[in-house]
Amino acid sequence: MSGDELLKVLTALGNPHRMRIVAALAAERNYVSKLAREIGMSRPLLHTHLQRLEAAGLVIGSLELSEDGKAMKFFEVAPFLYELSPRTIADAAATLERQKEETR
Repeated sequence: MSGDELLKVLTALGNPHRMRIVAALAAERNYVSKLAREIGMSRPLLHTHLQRLEAAGLVIGSLELSEDGKAMKFFEVAPFLYELSPRTIADAAATLERQKEETR
């Protein structure tokens, strides 16, 4: 995993709301409205967090039609396993883009 990919994953998981979302989706695949009710969050805010998790490759979204023809966005946890150790961090750090480091 590159340093930029690792940062994207860690940043996505570095928010308590997003950790709760992953935990809820690990229990069951769900659609946005129901997930928002279960977590106690507005749909727009939930969608923002889901976009960040999806961009990091932690969740997968799919648009499906209900029996009455209504479009529903479902999300589920993507299979992932990350090993976080000094060695994996060192390996990932070696691949960071220099330009991004200079602007931080």
